[in-house]
Amino acid sequence: MTKKQIKRILRIAFIIASISSLCFVPWVLVKAWVLPLPNTVQEQVNNAIAHKFDGMVVYVDQAGKAPEFYAGGWHDRKNKIPAYSQALFKIASISKLYIAVTTAKLVNDKHLSLDNTLAELLPDFANRIENANKITLRLLVQHRSGIPNFTDTPGFWKNLPKDNKETLELVLDKPADFEPDRKYSYSNTNYLLIGEILDRTLGYSHHQYIKREILMPLKLNHTYSLLSEVSLDDVMSGYSVGYDDDMKHNDFINPAGSMIAKAKDVGVFLRALNDGSLLNEKEQAIYSSIYVYEHTGLLPGYSSIAKYHKDIDAVVVQFVNTSGGYSWNLSEIVYNRIVKIVGSKKSS
Repeated sequence: MTKKQIKRILRIAFIIASISSLCFVPWVLVKAWVLPLPNTVQEQVNNAIAHKFDGMVVYVDQAGKAPEFYAGGWHDRKNKIPAYSQALFKIASISKLYIAVTTAKLVNDKHLSLDNTLAELLPDFANRIENANKITLRLLVQHRSGIPNFTDTPGFWKNLPKDNKETLELVLDKPADFEPDRKYSYSNTNYLLIGEILDRTLGYSHHQYIKREILMPLKLNHTYSLLSEVSLDDVMSGYSVGYDDDMKHNDFINPAGSMIAKAKDVGVFLRALNDGSLLNEKEQAIYSSIYVYEHTGLLPGYSSIAKYHKDIDAVVVQFVNTSGGYSWNLSEIVYNRIVKIVGSKKSS
């Protein structure tokens, strides 16, 4: 057999393998990925609603341009209220950015040290969390503690704990997933514990600190720490694939993801975090050593993506009030397409 024949056989085998692999890829994702890129963000939002998203809000802040707002689908499906860009939204784990900023500021002010151990900071839990004498504040922030993730508890979302103390009980006395700093593993428990550390250090709720030191200086008047602080009518409804009821009434009060905000507020915060106007030089150095500058969020009924794109100097925030099924994969595809559209406008 000649080299030419071998290459031809290999090429055919590759094509067959590629076609076969498509049999296992959901076609809704393939379709969303291969469709021609629209000319405008609003067109892409409309296409996303056609992909079975219930509702969607997008905020774009590109340097040199006025902020842009987009919305599509339903704010409230049952009552036929269209989505609107000024709605409040459960931003879920994007909340961790605000917790990490608070931590950096308190470390800079010498109220905390990144090398403090969990046993030192929360001594009453020292015997109930494995490796508490090795887990530092730094490792908690960075998701390198090895402490089990309470949201992985079977049935967690069907019967939410009534408070943070009850939530923590789900993982106390459980074996560690790994030795501290051995690897990275995302755990909401880390931020539940950080919230408790912040409260004890401050002597009052870290929610008050975030409002005074982060929200007020940036004039973020539509960002809240808890669902109980807002009118439910202003909160975008949340839906999960295969489940008909509105999920916005579920009250997730954990510091790992309790915050509520408008898309613009998240965008303004993210811009300030990335351009250095939120933190002073020393605080920024501390923050850079411990956490990221972008985040996603996921709660039943809600998914969110908030990122700064340096190459096009743009902050893009996307809220989708649908979860479950392939909705998360689809939201990532849609988000990336929106960023491409924004980038193409810059270069045109």
